Amino acid sequence: MFIRNIWYIAGWAKDIGATPVARRICNEPIVLFRTLQGQVGALIDRCCHRGVPLSLGSVVEAGIECGYHGLVMDCSGTCVHIPGQKNIPASTKVRSYPVVEKDELIWIWMGDPELADPSQILDYPVHNDYKNWPHKHGFYRIKGNYQLLVDNLMDLTHLGYVHKTTIGGDPNTHVTAHMETRETPRGVKVVRHMPDCLPPPTYRKGVPFAGHVDRWQEFEFVPPATVLQWSGAADTGKGALTDENQREGGFSLRVFHGVTPETESTCLYFWSTANGYRQDDPQATEDLYNDVSTAFREDQVMIEAQQRMLEETGEADLVSIIHDRGRIQMRRIVERLIEQENPKENTAVSAERKMAAVSG
Repeated sequence: MFIRNIWYIAGWAKDIGATPVARRICNEPIVLFRTLQGQVGALIDRCCHRGVPLSLGSVVEAGIECGYHGLVMDCSGTCVHIPGQKNIPASTKVRSYPVVEKDELIWIWMGDPELADPSQILDYPVHNDYKNWPHKHGFYRIKGNYQLLVDNLMDLTHLGYVHKTTIGGDPNTHVTAHMETRETPRGVKVVRHMPDCLPPPTYRKGVPFAGHVDRWQEFEFVPPATVLQWSGAADTGKGALTDENQREGGFSLRVFHGVTPETESTCLYFWSTANGYRQDDPQATEDLYNDVSTAFREDQVMIEAQQRMLEETGEADLVSIIHDRGRIQMRRIVERLIEQENPKENTAVSAERKMAAVSG
């Protein structure tokens, strides 16, 4: 079940141009396009004439032209041109979706358009600051439920096992980290400190440390599926874990993780890496991007294998451990939002579960 009255990421702004882009979001077919005037449109990917995907068409002066019979829809979904026909019936239209372009991202609202409030879209000024945070964008399609990917992002102990050669390092460093989990006004934040440890390979490649480092990880979850990451390390004893202002001169990166449900078993992953340690060196930004990309591909292998296994065996008997605190709080927030949006359906599901428990 998807939350619909909330903003999702539909794409990177730079990737939406005059060529229509087909996407599936919350299991609905969407076509994204940018008009010749620069406005971004999002429509259901289905022409109202014969049902052909509009993404097979092209962008023209007045909007998007169906590639089958030439009907043209504007960004509101209204048909503005029918070849050879002057009268355009009011019923000749398709569903449109509210979209907002912000911080290099295209955000889309899948629910009631009357409830779409752009002020609810999170701010991420890093994407507008190439001087202090030079960065690169990435995009993957993951064959796994979107919550499995967010689970992975909120569970930092896997880094030492899955990403040993890049951003992870020693597994024991992660499992013994000092961890704090707290709710924020919108979601949940996990802060982990790892004092006096060896820096992982990616960190050593980026910065010449003197020896051991004090390492931090801050992951903030914003529903429905965005995680904002700030990680780094400084030489041990410099005060990096007690004062954020003492973190300059070490290794620092910010990662934006934006996950959008495609179907119940697949998702779209939009991410960026920002270099906060050698900002004047383009190669450092490129090397960071490549290392993080390698790590995320390692995550993809795990998540897709997990999805296949859970489809076969279910997850009713899975257990949680101490490091799952952030993940569990994140799941509760999402479940609460789903229940608020679908109270009747969730009441019925709850009743069925109670009856099954009694009969069992």
